[in-house]
Amino acid sequence: WPYCRKRCSYCNFNTYVVPAVDEAAVRACLVREAQTLLRLSQVHSISSVFFGGGTPSLASPGTVAAVLEAVAAAAHLPAGAEVTLEANPSSTSTSRLAGFRAAGVNRLSIGVQSLDDNELRMLGREHTAAEARKAVEAARGLFPGRTSIDLLFGLPGQSRDAWAQRLEAALGLCDNHISLYQLTLERGTALAAQVSGGALPAPPQDLLADMYQTARTVLVAAGFCHYEVSNFARQGAFSTHNLSYWRADQYIGVGPGAHGRFVPRGEGGRSREARVQTLEPVAWMREVQSQGHGTRSRVVLSSLEQLEELLSLGLRTDEGITHERWGHFSPHLSLQAVFGAPGEAQALQQQGWLVLDSGGLRCTWAGLAVLDSLLPDLLWQLQR
Repeated sequence: WPYCRKRCSYCNFNTYVVPAVDEAAVRACLVREAQTLLRLSQVHSISSVFFGGGTPSLASPGTVAAVLEAVAAAAHLPAGAEVTLEANPSSTSTSRLAGFRAAGVNRLSIGVQSLDDNELRMLGREHTAAEARKAVEAARGLFPGRTSIDLLFGLPGQSRDAWAQRLEAALGLCDNHISLYQLTLERGTALAAQVSGGALPAPPQDLLADMYQTARTVLVAAGFCHYEVSNFARQGAFSTHNLSYWRADQYIGVGPGAHGRFVPRGEGGRSREARVQTLEPVAWMREVQSQGHGTRSRVVLSSLEQLEELLSLGLRTDEGITHERWGHFSPHLSLQAVFGAPGEAQALQQQGWLVLDSGGLRCTWAGLAVLDSLLPDLLWQLQR
């Protein structure tokens, strides 16, 4: 769902603010593209559905229901399959959330971002901290144990103490899942322009590292498992959908700018393709109406490219890459053969960043915090 009511100051996603949305037309196209791509994939069973955006909570529950009906008609959608909707606190009245639940949503991901009104204003968010609290409480009433919140850290001018306070406030409010994202100043955004123009201070790197370590320590002490670089869950409330990305499972992307990774068996395909749908909603709708889908680019991924994705994504999780999963993508060359030999990976193991054992290849607690700096060496070793 590519539409938002307003653009946040830090956002460079494929989002659109328009005077009016022809929701019936968008719904028909989402349904048709889902049907086309599911038929093309010949997939038999779906483990999860994720409504992302933009702001999917601006769509009507009827649109969500129509897409889910189309998915269930094209493939097996088990009764307990995870169905997540991303929501903004400004479009989550209790009655609206109840409508989404009736439509088939069973997990909510709420873009809280901060529990401080000044920070929310700087980020260009529509909601206040009080509205965020109210939205999370309403969501927890309807989706108990399955409400996740997003928080940003490393905001311009944010101190270590201020971040610790935000975290404490979030712990008092949250359910069993938290996603923490370090704010990235993306070129072309209003916030990046303010920082580069000197109107706002850029946070120093060592402070960002400190904030991340503080958050990990505080959340683990509160009973959360740090199961992925940016994600924390307790009582087993992991995001099934996101885990499928990190485990390099197949997925289908539906809607403007959506990405997919699947084998198009319906047209005789044998290899996984990386697919991206047309970005601009009006152009995307035209393509869906004329050919059933709006796929703008499709690239067959080589065996090496698939292993590079598996490595880059799998090492983001605490479980890492199991021997079994690696073997699925690389039947002839084991994890041990690639990373057990003398070289970069062995050096990283000796330095305490990485583990290779009977469970597979994974980062240590310390390694997870610096994964981006470890990956180039590991990718280089894989390519050799």
